[in-house]
Amino acid sequence: MGRLVSILSRSFRFLNRFSTFERYMKKKQLYLLGIITLLLFPLPTFVGLWFFEGISWQSIFEFEKFTPVPVVYGLVFGISYAFLALLIMRARVFDTIPVTIETMVKNMRLTIVDCLFLSLCAGIGEEILFRSGVQFYLGPILTSLLFVSIHGYLSIVKWRQSLYGLTVLPFILLLSYGFDFFGLWFAVAAHAAYDFVLFLSMTADPNE
Repeated sequence: MGRLVSILSRSFRFLNRFSTFERYMKKKQLYLLGIITLLLFPLPTFVGLWFFEGISWQSIFEFEKFTPVPVVYGLVFGISYAFLALLIMRARVFDTIPVTIETMVKNMRLTIVDCLFLSLCAGIGEEILFRSGVQFYLGPILTSLLFVSIHGYLSIVKWRQSLYGLTVLPFILLLSYGFDFFGLWFAVAAHAAYDFVLFLSMTADPNE
């Protein structure tokens, strides 16, 4: 158990380090981060569940639940909540909140293919790490709070920045409980769809 906590802790510090320097990223570096998220983030889950719990990698992937119904449910949920979040963020109070990642994405001039690739990397890599791995031990509520906090969306000092965290937290909570009910691919589809819509909104012309 101690070894698993140590592995997860290093992964979280790794993620937080990248979020700190994300404003300096170039497009190639963002792609590299996407590939790292896709390939390396799931490793603590595979190692932890296999080594400590005897769960096979096939069971972690839940291929038997990779069917149209949970995937479609996830897509609809992710897209719907993304539009809801965008509506909420039109409130004036959000005008005073720094939007580092939005500025970064706009400067990179991402294409639709770029947005789709990065969204899938985050959806698959982070959901296997958090929902399949961390949630196995901490449950939906603590995992959701941890997920939002590690992404820098909750801060006691910068309370205005936490407003976005409070906006996205219900989505992560519902996604976490949806994972328990529908499985991994519901969560992956919802996460990827949510990120995809937000990426597109960041790259869109402000006059459109």
